[in-house]
Amino acid sequence: MRNFGIPQLANMINMMDKHSPEVITAIQATVKASELCQKIRKDLIGGESILKSDKSPVTVADYGSQAILCKLIREKFPDDAIVAEEDAKELRRPARSNILEQVTHYVRAFIPTASSKEVCSWIDFSSNSIADRFWTIDPIDGTKGFLRADQYAIALALVEKGVVKLGILACPNLYADIRQPSGEKGCLFVALKGRGSIQMDLEGVNKRPLSVSKIRNPSEATMTESVEPDHADHLFHQRLAKRLNISRPSLRIDSQAKYGVVARGEVTLYLRVPSPSEPGYKEKIWDHAAGSI
Repeated sequence: MRNFGIPQLANMINMMDKHSPEVITAIQATVKASELCQKIRKDLIGGESILKSDKSPVTVADYGSQAILCKLIREKFPDDAIVAEEDAKELRRPARSNILEQVTHYVRAFIPTASSKEVCSWIDFSSNSIADRFWTIDPIDGTKGFLRADQYAIALALVEKGVVKLGILACPNLYADIRQPSGEKGCLFVALKGRGSIQMDLEGVNKRPLSVSKIRNPSEATMTESVEPDHADHLFHQRLAKRLNISRPSLRIDSQAKYGVVARGEVTLYLRVPSPSEPGYKEKIWDHAAGSI
């Protein structure tokens, strides 16, 4: 397990002692899940996916990431509820046995004793029942970006009494400064309610505090939005930008990585008006909780 300099991290973000165990566990779990996703992407196994009823793809990496996140969170906090995007119902079907074998294979790189049965049970730790305190997980936010080798995020948040207290985003393909795409990719964002946010790389170094853009004149602003037209009303966004005299082109990024570039001040606005092509779509808590804090 990597050494993330937890005491230094705690001092930098000036966090409350009572949340230190949660922060440590969340960082370690999220980084492990991101390593699994990177490994699968490198091996190109992630190109094989299952289509859910809403036509969104679920990959080997989605399942493996959720298994690791759920297992490590439940191991440390057995009384906490978990609300996550996936379940193992489809994975248990005999016709999907090859995908389950792949998921188990990759999970074993991090949990060597894992069996296929355990992997399914870990994925299903998610009960989707709200409690006073629960974790919400998006094992891969931006699955289409993941499949394109573009932006995606592993998103984990802790919610207490309806308020997001802790948010972690691992963005394996995001540069430290999206305006200067050079050097190593991979960013980890950590935010604690009322205590600010920081960014570091996926090795746990190069930590720095974050602050949003200080631009107040809309004509000087830059906005970010989803890549996929099914996820947002791009035409409405364009009309709004014109009304506000925003002339800079929008930055289209998959996943909650958009929240990250807003948090570090590279863009001013994140717009997400629902797409008219999906009139019945409802936003899910795991799509926003970790980034919104």
